[in-house]
Amino acid sequence: MQVTRRRRRVEEARFGALARRLGRRRPLTTAGITALALALAGTAFASTRQFGYDQVGQVTRHGQVVSSDQYIAPYGDRLTIDNGKIMSSSVSPDGSHLAASLTDGGLAMAVVDLKTWKVQQRIGNNAAADLRISGNDVGQEGPTYSPDGTQLWLGQTDGYTRFTVNADGSVANPVAVKIPADGPKHALVGEPVFSPDGSTVYAAVNGQNRVVALDAATGAIKQSWAVGNAPRDMVAVGSKLYVSNEGGRTALPGDTTVNSYNTQVPADPATAATTTGTVSVIDTADPSADVASVSVGLHPTALYAKNGAVFVTNTATNDVSVIDTHKDEVVQTISTKPWPEASVGYEPDAVTLTQDGHLLVTLGRANAVAVYRYTSPQEPVGYVGLLPTDYFPAEIATAGNEVVVSNTRGVDARRATTKAGHGTHDTTSSLTHFTLPSDQVIKSRTSKVFQQNGWTRGAVETAKSHSHAKPVPVPARLGDPSTIKHVFLIVKENRTYDQVFGDIEKGNGDPTLAEFGENVTPNQHALANQFGLYDNTYDIGTNSAEGHNWLMQADNPEYTESSAGEYARSYDTEDDALGHQRTGFLWTGAQAAGKSVRDFGEFQQFLTKPADASWQNLYCDAKNMRSSGQDTAYNLVSSSPIPSLNSVSVPGFAKFDTSVPDIYRTEIWKRDFEQHGPAGLNMFWLSSDHTGGPANSPAQVADNDLATGRIIDTISHSKYWKDSAVFVVEDDSQAGLDHVDGHRAPIQIISPWARHGTVDSHYYTQITMIRTIEQILGVHPMNQKDSAATPMTAAFTKKADPTPFTALPNRTPLTDGLKTPPSCGLDTPAPQNPKAAAVPSTTVPADRRQLAGEWDSWKSKQHLTGPNAKPDFANPAQMNHFTWYETHGWKTPYPGEKKIYAPKDVPGAFLPSSENDG
Repeated sequence: MQVTRRRRRVEEARFGALARRLGRRRPLTTAGITALALALAGTAFASTRQFGYDQVGQVTRHGQVVSSDQYIAPYGDRLTIDNGKIMSSSVSPDGSHLAASLTDGGLAMAVVDLKTWKVQQRIGNNAAADLRISGNDVGQEGPTYSPDGTQLWLGQTDGYTRFTVNADGSVANPVAVKIPADGPKHALVGEPVFSPDGSTVYAAVNGQNRVVALDAATGAIKQSWAVGNAPRDMVAVGSKLYVSNEGGRTALPGDTTVNSYNTQVPADPATAATTTGTVSVIDTADPSADVASVSVGLHPTALYAKNGAVFVTNTATNDVSVIDTHKDEVVQTISTKPWPEASVGYEPDAVTLTQDGHLLVTLGRANAVAVYRYTSPQEPVGYVGLLPTDYFPAEIATAGNEVVVSNTRGVDARRATTKAGHGTHDTTSSLTHFTLPSDQVIKSRTSKVFQQNGWTRGAVETAKSHSHAKPVPVPARLGDPSTIKHVFLIVKENRTYDQVFGDIEKGNGDPTLAEFGENVTPNQHALANQFGLYDNTYDIGTNSAEGHNWLMQADNPEYTESSAGEYARSYDTEDDALGHQRTGFLWTGAQAAGKSVRDFGEFQQFLTKPADASWQNLYCDAKNMRSSGQDTAYNLVSSSPIPSLNSVSVPGFAKFDTSVPDIYRTEIWKRDFEQHGPAGLNMFWLSSDHTGGPANSPAQVADNDLATGRIIDTISHSKYWKDSAVFVVEDDSQAGLDHVDGHRAPIQIISPWARHGTVDSHYYTQITMIRTIEQILGVHPMNQKDSAATPMTAAFTKKADPTPFTALPNRTPLTDGLKTPPSCGLDTPAPQNPKAAAVPSTTVPADRRQLAGEWDSWKSKQHLTGPNAKPDFANPAQMNHFTWYETHGWKTPYPGEKKIYAPKDVPGAFLPSSENDG
């Protein structure tokens, strides 16, 4: 049997027989799919326009709508797993079971019976688990069966958990096999490989850039080899081990480098992305021999070996290297770029061969399996076509011509954790199974993959040199003139649409889920009334690590996607070269297009601040700056390890830290604006609406709302207003519920050129917003995702309305919930609107004071404040409950529940704090 991404030989006949039985199930199809011929002439805009007014979760004639500008309708038979995302998987040697590592669902692993096509066993640190283990952290690779199928090894932060496999396929007797940390570097193990007799386990120690030989019985380290940066996958061919080094080779003197988990790796100075990729070759028959190195594409991830060849998926260069194992040389490079409009962003992440000579490569970000005809390492492959999968395929296993695909995100965040609404952590994954169809069928399904991704001709059209196009807000061609010269992108933290706008009757909101209605966010409500309400818009990421990447890179690169089980190597990837795509960021694209850039906190990693720069003192300082025009009394410095960003950033604008008021940040920006004016692209991180700081949740969101209103007031009363557009977006929507979908989030487009006073229910996402900004500024799209996205032309009008916006005073006291009042006194807000939901009292009912005290103690441990504040360190289920309780005066249970819980008792608190980067 052939199993990959990363697996050993197993008994092909047994799995083949099983797979044939499963293959008799009727393939999943969606009725009425319209074929999209590859030769079909396109227009200037990609076909994601086909979404119209579809909502996430709907099943349409094109497939089910997901939040990433895609439909899904996989080929084959689907098994949905409602226990989180699959990080990695493998099939047992006898082909009877599949073990999948999981995250974001309270478990570490699931065992699936492939005969019954059901989840047989759940393993994790969770009361709902069938087998309890110490933690839910899992690595990028594994779990892996021993050759005889009697053991299963699950990679975790500092080693493995070894299980015995029972006769019925379930696992038992978990034993920790520890690999010690090397100073600050945890082991963060990658793929294990067994010796033929099973006595030795070779482990890729990802966090320490080495491979070790472990005694399979005792776990003792017998041998160690230094390899490249971030070893991840590994396969054995005879006595040789081939190891994919995702971070490439060790840096040499004179190399430009960027940090990745306390290692300086070769990287580009502008994009901060890695510039090398290697496969290390270890000869276990001669342990003292030098480790050889083979250069391959960027971000080598999955390996697969057969018949004298090792196949390497290079996720960043979007190709597959074929290594001849006799020469240890790359003899062929296979392109995995099916759409000629974009060269990157498909993210090949698993590869295997079928018995009849078809090479299968999963394209994670394209929701597809690419199929090629293969004969030998030197003979060029023949491209056949694509088969559609579920959301983000990450593993593939074959036996004969039978195929099982593991899909990391399954059918999106659609499991039911409460009947009251959806959350982004309602995560699913899935398996799909099929018998590989004929080449003719594969070719016929290719057009379906194109349609589901919005891949059409002419999606990215550039202006001709002699173009004399008339300026419009969103030009049809890149480089044609826009009426908008200054773009402001304001990034906030974690709110859903219903949390903020659920109380607006004219939109599709649920008022029972509203937490920050008009009296908390009067400016956002007034802006929605003046400039338009968008009630069908979606953030893609589950958390901040993903969300900021989607906004800055129009993608969450495979490295970050596959790191979600631990997030120990990095969380926010600003300080990790492995988290950056080689085509750069939104700001580098703007610079390449000749636009100036100014950054205020967004994608910043580091913050220094004086010890006395408390929330209270910064609040008073902000008031003084605003009233007197004096400069700040405090020297806060934010910075980035990315040279191209650091060079355009205003250091005094603080990055994420909930003990810095957003009205303070606004005063820092205002001084820069008055002195220098705006850049072409202006980026902000206004993060107080994350909540969890010294003031309570309504006060922090009110602070964020007031800051937003003041920024737009300043811009709209300036000479730059006539050719400006402000885009306001959350980085993600993880911190609340929404009745449509957990990814639905509030966005705002504020401009004289915005269509005023309307309710716009078109399907929009963060990607379509980024594509709109690119189209306005003439920035070439970064990858296939934003290349395929439809700009938000319906949100704009060709006739400007120059009416400015005047900020409204806050109605919620910004100092509510403080234990120590500021020296300048408590905030006195404006009167509330009696027709809107009242701001909750800060007085905790007597019978809830002990409970509120337990939550206060919990909050103090969540790393939400200070220079080393970490977005999303807190367990998401607990954080959402805490915010709900504060916004409802500790009187109302969380939606769908009957009581108010202490932190340790929150349903869902077993969810791993995968947002924990500490």
